[in-house]
Amino acid sequence: MKKLNAILVGLCLLLVSFVSVASAIEVSGDAYAGIYDKYLWRGYDLSGSMPVAQGGLDISAGSFTFSYWTNVQLANDSAEGYNSGEETETDIIIDYSRDINDLLSISVGNIFYGLDGIEDTNELYLTLSLNTILSPSLSVYWDWDEADEDGLYYTFSVGHDISITDALSLSLGALVSYNQSCDYSVGDYDDFHNYELSVGVDYAITEQISVGASFLFSEGLSNDGRDSIDSEMVSGVSVALNF
Repeated sequence: MKKLNAILVGLCLLLVSFVSVASAIEVSGDAYAGIYDKYLWRGYDLSGSMPVAQGGLDISAGSFTFSYWTNVQLANDSAEGYNSGEETETDIIIDYSRDINDLLSISVGNIFYGLDGIEDTNELYLTLSLNTILSPSLSVYWDWDEADEDGLYYTFSVGHDISITDALSLSLGALVSYNQSCDYSVGDYDDFHNYELSVGVDYAITEQISVGASFLFSEGLSNDGRDSIDSEMVSGVSVALNF
């Protein structure tokens, strides 16, 4: 994670500059933490099927959101050399989102991946979302740092939230991904990568605090995708605080 300290220093300086005008901007955010039976990312099991703790913080001001997220191994993974209690990844995200009109929304941003054991990297992304039934969303990711400069990764997702009671809600989601020679994070091939099906339940204890449970299934879509990843399931529980 050699780049992480420089990123954190730069982010702190940016936040200090932001504080001087924060009084005129409405600031909101959330903090969350959860325990999951594995760390699954783009269909890859990154924790050796061992449980992990994940948590993060989002702070939004106007159209900008600053996010911090981390993954901690909760059991030894001899294959990857991770030890229990070890922080294996830290992500820092800067996002700008706005509504173009009543139908279309756009998000652009950068994800810094602070990784243990391999080179840290950065990924730019662009997301277009339709504010209509199933909330269809198309995202494009470009690792401009460590990956092949021509590599791109695409996702298309839909989702739907169902209010069961005033406090209890159910969320359903589906995603398909396409890899375009994104060899650092996925693989050096041009084909569909995987699909994911997800379900989540959230219960609001108060207006600020909620607890939830989630389940996700992932499977390779093409021959290249199935050669890269196995069929995987991940489940977990979490708690969130909104402020």
